[in-house]
Amino acid sequence: MAMESYRYQAKVLVRDYLLADISLPYTSVIGGIFMCKMVYDISQLISSVYFKGYLMLTKLQRIDWNNRGMSSVHAVFITVMSLYLVFFSDLYSDDGTGLIILRSSPLSSFTLGVSVGYFITDLAMIFWLYPSLGGMEYVLHHLLSAVAIAYAMLSGEGQIYTYMVLISEMTTPGINLRWFLDIAGMKRSKAYLINGVVMFFAWLIARILLFGYLFYHVYLHYDQVEQMQTFGFLLVFCVPSILAIMNLMWFGKLLKGLKKLLTKRQ
Repeated sequence: MAMESYRYQAKVLVRDYLLADISLPYTSVIGGIFMCKMVYDISQLISSVYFKGYLMLTKLQRIDWNNRGMSSVHAVFITVMSLYLVFFSDLYSDDGTGLIILRSSPLSSFTLGVSVGYFITDLAMIFWLYPSLGGMEYVLHHLLSAVAIAYAMLSGEGQIYTYMVLISEMTTPGINLRWFLDIAGMKRSKAYLINGVVMFFAWLIARILLFGYLFYHVYLHYDQVEQMQTFGFLLVFCVPSILAIMNLMWFGKLLKGLKKLLTKRQ
């Protein structure tokens, strides 16, 4: 009986407070920031106990280690939610009612708020330790992402395209794993090679081909897109375009690194 009571109270909390339209933007962003802090602390605790090499790292490397654990958890969360909302839920299906670029739900808006909380937290850490955790390209990427996601969350416009872009976060755990392998001295290992090959195909699918599909979707629904507010209209075209260019540049570096790695092993 006690367990059922707790479950009921949790449902009431989610329904009447966390997913209430008035408080949703604030609770979701705060929840995202809290999630980041919690994961960062858990990563620090687990790593210091179960990974002997962790304590041998410099202070900056340990901060980077925990930060990457935080970004990996966010990446898994937002990738799963994005794939579900875009391809498996009825929210953005062609059979749905209303303009597809204006569709949103408490769940979709709450998820975006959690992501905004993550980007705010990560940006704060980047600025705090600049440029150790990333240079200007990371600042630009995070600023564009935070602004676009926040706008989609608050206005309800273009959430489908925001989620399409966020699917590209599926490559983040692979990027972080590559760093972990490197810092652990496993750059010549088979795992490092496999990671490079998987990263190549994951990047090609999630950050190259998927963006092509996004632009094609915008083309098919342009009559709806042009009904968005001016700022939202500009975001739909500018943010994915800038991120696509950055993705192509990073893809070139990834390809060059993979070729170099394969050449050394021959």
